[in-house]
Amino acid sequence: MLFNMMKKDVQKNKMLTIILFTFIMLSAFLASSGTNIIVELTNSMNALFTKSNAPHFVQMHAGEVNEVELTNFANNNPFVKEEQIVELLQIDGTNIYFNGSNRLGNNSLMDHYFVVQNRSFDLLLNLESEVIDLSKGEIAVPLYFKQQENLELGDTITISNQGFQLDVTIVDFVRDVQMNPSIVHSKRFVVHHEDLNLLKANLGESEYAIEFLLTDLKDLDAFRNDYQSASLPAKGPAIDYHLFKVLNGITDGIVAVVIFLVSIFIIMIAVLCIRYVLLATMEEDFKEIGVLKALGISLLDIKKMYGMKYIVLSAFASIVGYVASLFFHRLFTKNMMLYIGTAPKSFSLQIVPLISVMIVFLLIMCFCMLTLRKFNHITAVNALRSGTVREAGRRQNILALHNRLPFNIHFHLACKDVLSRFNTYCLLFVVFIICTFLIIVPVNFLHTIQSPNFIQYMGVEKSDIRIDLQQSDHIAQDFNHLMEKIEQDEDVDKFSPSVTSQFKVINNEGNEENFVIETGDFTVFPLEYLHGHAPKGENEIALSYLNSKELEKNVGDELTIIIDNREKTMIVRGVYQDVTNGGRTAKAALPFNNNTALWYEISLNVKHHINISEKVEEYSKTLHAAKVTDLQNYLVQTFGNTIEQLKLFILFTIIITILLTILITTLFLKMLIAKDGTRIAMMRSIGFSSKNMKVQYMTKTLIVLSMGIVGGTVISNTIGQGLVSVLLSFMGASKMKFVIDPVQAYVIVPLLFMIVVSTVAFVSVSSIKKLTIVTMNS
Repeated sequence: MLFNMMKKDVQKNKMLTIILFTFIMLSAFLASSGTNIIVELTNSMNALFTKSNAPHFVQMHAGEVNEVELTNFANNNPFVKEEQIVELLQIDGTNIYFNGSNRLGNNSLMDHYFVVQNRSFDLLLNLESEVIDLSKGEIAVPLYFKQQENLELGDTITISNQGFQLDVTIVDFVRDVQMNPSIVHSKRFVVHHEDLNLLKANLGESEYAIEFLLTDLKDLDAFRNDYQSASLPAKGPAIDYHLFKVLNGITDGIVAVVIFLVSIFIIMIAVLCIRYVLLATMEEDFKEIGVLKALGISLLDIKKMYGMKYIVLSAFASIVGYVASLFFHRLFTKNMMLYIGTAPKSFSLQIVPLISVMIVFLLIMCFCMLTLRKFNHITAVNALRSGTVREAGRRQNILALHNRLPFNIHFHLACKDVLSRFNTYCLLFVVFIICTFLIIVPVNFLHTIQSPNFIQYMGVEKSDIRIDLQQSDHIAQDFNHLMEKIEQDEDVDKFSPSVTSQFKVINNEGNEENFVIETGDFTVFPLEYLHGHAPKGENEIALSYLNSKELEKNVGDELTIIIDNREKTMIVRGVYQDVTNGGRTAKAALPFNNNTALWYEISLNVKHHINISEKVEEYSKTLHAAKVTDLQNYLVQTFGNTIEQLKLFILFTIIITILLTILITTLFLKMLIAKDGTRIAMMRSIGFSSKNMKVQYMTKTLIVLSMGIVGGTVISNTIGQGLVSVLLSFMGASKMKFVIDPVQAYVIVPLLFMIVVSTVAFVSVSSIKKLTIVTMNS
């Protein structure tokens, strides 16, 4: 009997059933996809780290190393399992040609390191996640350049310098557990050891990665303190296992979390729709429900009759959503599969997405059961006496006709109906808010990350041009030469040099640890600080957000650093945001010390009439030792991969949101017109034409849409901005401010919604012409 009732109900309300099915299916699809990405990311990353035997602690060093000293330290340290010194031959981008073309030049932010395969750990893998093994004349290229330069297997790379030339053939692409992400400005090319020796003899400068594998990862902090207090080579950043994981997972991790958040919003819409449909059905069948109660049919059986359809519908839609997520899995994990690879999943991991779908199903069922509790308040006497449910929240005196607004009568009646029956329109209002939120937040975030203002979240001062000098034997001379050129350049409006050096800081436990501090005058190109201001005096320092949290230091607190073997007390004057270098940086107005310098930077602005691109090109040709970039190019090279991922996600979100808007508007108007059938027929009998009534219902829909767009925009720029800040706080940016494109946010998005909703409303109200007193009576 229940099956026959469900079948007849589906045949009677085909459109309604399709819309509800679509909402529930999308909820399950996105929940499964988001969970699947997280599971795949975690599993694949663990496999990558296992196959490559990722190092637990790496100390970069520019300068000579004493291998005997390091070997003795490793042998005598109880935490060390293995140790190796990896030579990195850094070659300038101007010396590297892809298929005969040099597109890197001095504008590339990346350090190009040429290495050989490692012995036992920190192994460099190919696209099959196998250890790379090369012959003479072959090369394996970082995946970053495969994407940026559209390289393929068999392509040729030429390394040349003043009469020397080496041609090598690409036979593999590198999955590098340390340097995979674009946010890491270093990339390793793998060559044969004979080719590396040939390159060393003709060009490039050697740096070293001093790597350690520990017996137990839990001892990482203790080992770090041992290394940093042993006066061993440390002229470069120190990176550990945990940071490698964060950097490898951050892009796909954020996409997974955002997809999951979108699925939560769609679940909310699905729940609201089912509630609305159930209440409308209850009102339509109010007298029949009373008859059923009068005949003695139990409340539980009545609930089963009305709820069984939604249980079956939700179960079927959830299954379809789950199966669809398996087919679309590769679309969402395409980037991850390239950079990290895939790994076999255990049965327990394979059922995690299925469990998430089951949770979606149970959530919808719970809200369905809560809505069915309304049957508890229906009595046989009231149902048979009145025949209808009293419409709650209706206020008859709002905008009475004798107080008519100075507008068209149809607009006045539409406003009156929306305000007096706002509970009825609340579903549409909430859905329009959610849909606006789902489009505006990703669009605003994309515009923010592409904006030059995003540079402030990287701890970098906003300027026209940025020049970087990496560590070398003659870095001090190169820096002085560069400063002389800039000082004599009349096109330069203002500039500010800075030096990043290695210091030691006394942490909360009283131990010394290495601390990277950028020194210079930070008032020329000031950052936007979360708290406080730029350091000015020699005893003042500013900390990045994550450093401030880890050291438990706020503005006004004291911090002890060691300079020239003497302790110096610094006052924290500011806290800023920085998503680079693991989010752990600092700035101080200390004098330059070339002996401890890791790298040099110069920020400069040119005069208004000077073309920035031409100036970048000019400096790139004359300053071969430097990396010269404008800020837009700096952002593209650092976050280009993330931006492409975000664009794909935004396109997907817009399609889903437009589909949701079409479905919910169709559902709502269909049910509203059915509910108001008698009222529409009466108004037509007193002189209102079907065209007049169509205008009124379209106007009501657009009024609610306008309110939803305003509400959604406000929430996007407040709560949405806060949600993005929470996600980015793990990288070092805790207070994101959207850079809003007013044309996109306030013109294109509302116009898109207006066009879609107007079109759907125009089609949906066509049934009004069939509603007359005659048809209603018949």
